[in-house]
Amino acid sequence: MSSAVCAACKHAIDASARICPYCGANPVTGEKPDTEAILREEFKPRSMTTSESVLEYARHRQGIVLAIGLALAFLILAGLHQFATMRNNNAVVSGPAVPLSDVADLSDQPRETQLPMPPLKFEYDGKPQAMRTFIVEPGAIAPPAVAATPPPAAPAPPPPKRAARR
Repeated sequence: MSSAVCAACKHAIDASARICPYCGANPVTGEKPDTEAILREEFKPRSMTTSESVLEYARHRQGIVLAIGLALAFLILAGLHQFATMRNNNAVVSGPAVPLSDVADLSDQPRETQLPMPPLKFEYDGKPQAMRTFIVEPGAIAPPAVAATPPPAAPAPPPPKRAARR
């Protein structure tokens, strides 16, 4: 490492230095440059909108932004869990529980209370998209288009299957 002497402050400095680290002057001429002008020239300030500055901040500090985002997501989920837990605690009935089989099982009901299924008539012209179902009720009047067309003939029953001999 070669040494040189600053012309302004007379300190021994490195010969390759362009500015004296002690006084900030040019070591050869001793002139002090206007560092403010150099900094303004090198680092030109530009005007940024608020959204640009927030995005720029987020780009430089991705870890912090990610940690804050995860913390907020955790707090929101914890709040939703707390809300659901409190609501479930308040919605509990103090009476005895009824098994679902008692609610849906009609086997112990008398036969008279069950209403029979009404007979269903199907009209089918070979296109499943045009299939219509009519529930016949006493005193119902058929639509005119249905009354004018005769019902299709019932298909022949399939032949009985023969038992295989061994």
